[in-house]
Amino acid sequence: MDYKSIYEAKRFGEILFDEPLKDYTTWGIGGPADVLIKPSNEEELKNLLKFNYENEIKTTVIGLGSNLLITDKGIRGCVLVLADNYDGISIDGTTMTVLAGTSLNKAATTSIANHLTGMEEISGIPGTVGGAVAMNAGAYGGEIKDVCVSVKAFDFAGNEYNFTNEEMNFSYRHSKIFEQDLIVSSAVFELSPDSLDEALNKYEDYTNRRETKQPLDKKSAGSTFKRPEGSYASKLIDECGLRGYRIGDCQVSEKHCGFIINRGNATSAEMLAFIEEVAKIVYDKTGFTLEREVKLIGEL
Repeated sequence: MDYKSIYEAKRFGEILFDEPLKDYTTWGIGGPADVLIKPSNEEELKNLLKFNYENEIKTTVIGLGSNLLITDKGIRGCVLVLADNYDGISIDGTTMTVLAGTSLNKAATTSIANHLTGMEEISGIPGTVGGAVAMNAGAYGGEIKDVCVSVKAFDFAGNEYNFTNEEMNFSYRHSKIFEQDLIVSSAVFELSPDSLDEALNKYEDYTNRRETKQPLDKKSAGSTFKRPEGSYASKLIDECGLRGYRIGDCQVSEKHCGFIINRGNATSAEMLAFIEEVAKIVYDKTGFTLEREVKLIGEL
């Protein structure tokens, strides 16, 4: 398909062709996108979705690529990026409205600067607000559902939806966004007033915990596995003697066993095989099944 002629003169934001997706994931892994588009506002997003739907072009949405393993063959059709090209924050009293491409950390630090608290626990999750809302991201006992009061989303035909917190069906790493295959455009958070010093102290405490316990300076996708019922993935991996375990450029982090890092130029196939190997060893030794939390997308 000649995507250059299809998208010629279209105003959907920045448009790139045969773009390597390894530059759009925190693992640094992934083949090319046929076409990659970065809308800068809601109108461009809605129009792009409608255009792709009407022209039967498959659309794949990514944010900061922090929870993704993209295949080596890449993604066919259109990759829609909602990251720093689609960010924005507005505050009215204790209510904060945030565009989906805004990083969680930016949302948290902006709330703190406005003497608001409630997002400190999740501030270090390496992803966008849109992705965090979709999967009800959480850390240190806090989850998106605790502060999110409403969500605006689109389906892949460009139709708009608005949901309250109750309508979002939030549960562990799940929401209505997955149930109905929707795309988060923005979210509204209700926060609590706090002094700047208190909010900063909370933020710095959680930041320090992450920096001392997680390999934030390495290429990873965050927590590789979901938490198995009755235990923790990192604990099980460590107990199986896999701390620092390595095959090629794929390695279990020595700092935090729940993270698998790309030490250099690991391919998607190598990383997937390594993840499956770690899960197999854990199952054989403990009986616990580790389910991959990182999402695999792209042409196999």
